[in-house]
Amino acid sequence: MNIAKNMEAIFLAALVIAGATSFATAAVPEHVITAKADSAAVQVVHVSAKRLTAAEKAAL
Repeated sequence: MNIAKNMEAIFLAALVIAGATSFATAAVPEHVITAKADSAAVQVVHVSAKRLTAAEKAAL
């Protein structure tokens, strides 16, 4: 079976499936509440360390 002969049919089938799933998932109920992160409450972690010397790297 030569797939090149059927590429148009495969493309159209994929297009139909993608279109159907986009319509099926497009409807979002209005009662859904989206959560937003409070920028003041977000924790930030700063990592600081000294670089290893060549001797310390070799010891690892």
